[in-house]
Amino acid sequence: MIGTPLSPGRATAPLLLLDEPLSFWGGSDVATGEITDVHHPQRGARAAGRVLAFAASRGSSSSSTVLAEQIRRGAAPAAVLLRRPDAIVALAAIVARELYAIEMPVVVLSAGDFDALPRTGTVTVAATDEGAEVRIEEAGRR
Repeated sequence: MIGTPLSPGRATAPLLLLDEPLSFWGGSDVATGEITDVHHPQRGARAAGRVLAFAASRGSSSSSTVLAEQIRRGAAPAAVLLRRPDAIVALAAIVARELYAIEMPVVVLSAGDFDALPRTGTVTVAATDEGAEVRIEEAGRR
């Protein structure tokens, strides 16, 4: 899949596909990356070290601060795949790259590619400022 990069970087990690948008501020633990929003269908799942796929974030612009801190602490997703551009998520990745020299790729997929994501698998994201490629190896397939 070809995507639009919002922040460059490379990552390979298991996929965590969310059923609903997520607010990092008040919806995830800054130290662990666990989804803590009591109303979120994936409450209790850990986004840390995974390729997190969700349509877009929800809630306050303070989510950028929480996500940037998760990146600094090593408790953030390895990469983020979005269905539509999200300034809050992109800003967190850009700030972490500038302040901490840590890259977390953020890529927007077309609606069709996003909707075709499998529930599980291993995802490789390679994003530069010019373009992004996303490869998925579904669990159980070779």
